[in-house]
Amino acid sequence: MRKAATIIITVIILALVGFIYWRYFFVFAEGTKAGVLNTFQKKGYLFKTYEGQLIQSGFRGNPTTAIQSNQFSFSVTDEKVAQKLMENSGKDMELHYKRYIGTLPWRGMQPFIIDSVYQVTNPNNLVAPQP
Repeated sequence: MRKAATIIITVIILALVGFIYWRYFFVFAEGTKAGVLNTFQKKGYLFKTYEGQLIQSGFRGNPTTAIQSNQFSFSVTDEKVAQKLMENSGKDMELHYKRYIGTLPWRGMQPFIIDSVYQVTNPNNLVAPQP
């Protein structure tokens, strides 16, 4: 009886560890997103995390009447990546992300975690500010 209880408890613990890993640490998807960095901020009550939004423009339906922009919300855990994003708000960017199934409070509010910045270009380089 004691051996059966030990086996059952071991199986339950292993299943729980596997579920926690799958839910919070398994990388479900990786990819890139491109668009204009709309907002980027450090926020939170207990855990201060970096959160941002990228606006991806595109056309839906009839191109003459329907223009739609999509927002991509993300979190950042790396301080170097966060600093680069803070310095380049309002610019066109290409970002690499990892998508997790669940979120952790110290990792950010979004399941999409940006881990690198591929490219930054300035879409507003036609009009420079006058001193």
